[in-house]
Amino acid sequence: MATVLSPYRLGKARDLYNLFNVFNSFSWQFLVGTIIILLAMRLNASSTVIGLLNALVYVSFFFLPMGKLLAKKCSIIKIYGVAWIIRAIAMSPLLLIPFFVSQGRGDTALGLILLGVFIFHASRGVGMIANNPVLDELATGPDRGSYMTQIQIINSAVAMFSSFAIALILGRNPPLFLYALLIAVGIAGGVFSGVLVLKIPKPEIETGEKSIGLAGIFRKALSNPPLRHFIIILVLVALVSGVARAFVTVYSREVFNQGDGMVSLYSVFGGMGNLMIGLLIKFLVDRIGVKPIYIVCTILGLVGMIPIVFFPAAAVDNTTTVVLYLTFLFFILNFGFLGAEGIAQTYFLALIPQELMLDMGILYFFVFGVAGAGGSFLAGLFLDAFAGLGFSVFVSYKILYIVLIGITVAVLVLQRKLIPLGSLPFRGALEVMFSYRDLKAISILDRLNKTRDTDEEEALLGALHDTPSKLAIKGLLERAKSPRLVVRLEALRAMEALETLNEDAEKALIADMINNPYTTAYISARILGKNHFSSAIPILRELAGSDDYMLAGEAIIALARLDDRAFLPQIEKIIVKTKNPRLKIMGVEAFGIYRSPESLSVLLDMLRVDNPPPYLRDEVVLSMANILDVQNLFYRILVRFRENENLAVTLAMDDAEAAVEFYSSSLGGWKSIRKKPALAESSKQAKSLSPAVAAYMKESNGSPLSRWILELPEDHCDPMVQLILSEAVLDDDLNSHNRLRLLIIHWATRELRILTNRLKG
Repeated sequence: MATVLSPYRLGKARDLYNLFNVFNSFSWQFLVGTIIILLAMRLNASSTVIGLLNALVYVSFFFLPMGKLLAKKCSIIKIYGVAWIIRAIAMSPLLLIPFFVSQGRGDTALGLILLGVFIFHASRGVGMIANNPVLDELATGPDRGSYMTQIQIINSAVAMFSSFAIALILGRNPPLFLYALLIAVGIAGGVFSGVLVLKIPKPEIETGEKSIGLAGIFRKALSNPPLRHFIIILVLVALVSGVARAFVTVYSREVFNQGDGMVSLYSVFGGMGNLMIGLLIKFLVDRIGVKPIYIVCTILGLVGMIPIVFFPAAAVDNTTTVVLYLTFLFFILNFGFLGAEGIAQTYFLALIPQELMLDMGILYFFVFGVAGAGGSFLAGLFLDAFAGLGFSVFVSYKILYIVLIGITVAVLVLQRKLIPLGSLPFRGALEVMFSYRDLKAISILDRLNKTRDTDEEEALLGALHDTPSKLAIKGLLERAKSPRLVVRLEALRAMEALETLNEDAEKALIADMINNPYTTAYISARILGKNHFSSAIPILRELAGSDDYMLAGEAIIALARLDDRAFLPQIEKIIVKTKNPRLKIMGVEAFGIYRSPESLSVLLDMLRVDNPPPYLRDEVVLSMANILDVQNLFYRILVRFRENENLAVTLAMDDAEAAVEFYSSSLGGWKSIRKKPALAESSKQAKSLSPAVAAYMKESNGSPLSRWILELPEDHCDPMVQLILSEAVLDDDLNSHNRLRLLIIHWATRELRILTNRLKG
């Protein structure tokens, strides 16, 4: 079993590895970056030689098996560091290039470049055996994807500033000794990076399985369908990326005659593209997953190649257009394809098990190397062949990139079938990328993960409540386990604002409801009810009788939201029995949610007791309004009544007269109605409503209104509601409650309006 570094040691190791990447990226740019292509072109290298130089970048991957053999005898960290030192020193012969050129031996100088670059990448390949194990050890925890992308960001930032420095130093036509000076600086940086990597803690390598050869590794990989599918995609992405990015440098020189300094300056924008995609991936990868980002990066690379196909020949000599065009090209190709390469490694590490990390790491880089080297070399031959056939350089590049576009389209088709590894669906990921709310939530979550201040933690959780996003669920569940009550409350409050919750949230809420009475349990009960988690019904039934009245009340309301009608009789017993006013109110609210006519009798009984408190009377009447389905309009009447209770009679009469007028105007007026015998009964009942309401409100005589209710057509309303309300208006104990009287009158006027619409229709 691999040993996990403690948080302190992990932090120190990451800092050291970050510093290593700074000097590693710096030395790369000064040794084998764009500078080496520019130097070769100064020596009149052909497209085939340029393609060979690009292909040598991938030679590293063919020397991984040698690194694996050495790992049996030496520490992989030692192999890593020594190989890095050797690869930098291997570029020392290039310091002699100015001397050989001055002697007229340009071919020897070009040979030194090929030899130095070959040894550089061969040594690099031996050391890269440690790359995946080291990265896997350091990229542990929930920020795995984010940390891996952080390495890419460091490399990109250093590459961008290094390219800018090189561009300033080289200018337009630099002397060869400047190249030698820059290479000397790169050698020093490379040696120092090798010294740094020797100080990184040695990762544990699983030795449970017998080591297998390269052929065995391939057989094992190809027998795994998801891994086999990924390898096919990796081959195509590495091929397209290697050719598209490398040959854009040659493209800018051969087609647009750009100087060395300008090409280096374009490389700065290429580094900026790499940096920006790294920042974007770091921001998103741990929230939306790897697969959708992989697809998006490939699409961006595809978009970057399309302008090459359609760039007009007439614009080649327009300096401003060319500069803007090449700046965009370097930026977008690096933005897309380097993003795709970086996220591909993150996907690969998540796809394979820990015990296969060393062997499959060799496979990954070997496949990457074959595709990149083969693509670059063949692209160089392709361009020289088309030049030999008489095609212009301008047209040859168009044909080359048309082929690359076709391959990229095939990649996108294949990427759709990658297993998600916990990623959001592609459409859902795009919604997140273009959603200000989700992006803001991700930003808050990142700050939440970094904060060590409890007050700031509380404030950030409050901000998540105001910016609800499904991406916050995981972070909120972690905070819901906090030892600090205020943090748990804020986390649950933020979770309550979310539209949907997942299964993990459901389990956590049920556990909180059981384990944390008198604190946060009642909030969890409320959230479970709002999100209709029916699996919580058994425990909610049990907790409806809890001594924690807040929990008991929220459990009752949750059961109502879950429409657990079988438990309704038990709720009625609890509410009748309890003396707790808050629990009574919550039970009354539950009756309104159930909307069961049988509950009207229970609610009326609560008004019959001596002097029920005003807050309870309001809740009872509003719950009855819910059951009668008149809650929206009646609420406004109740608010006006509470402002001035002397308006009770006026409000009732206004409501009745408005309903009668609606009847008359909708059916053509009283004169027209008299001519229609079919409307005789209904018109008689409509006219009798206002006198019945007047008798009920002014004289406390409910008999006319009771008859009016009973005379409604049989198929017009619920018979139970009809019976209960017709008896209620006759009950002297209830006549003192003007709230109730206003409700019954409003229900009656609503029924008249419904009857009117039926007759009108």
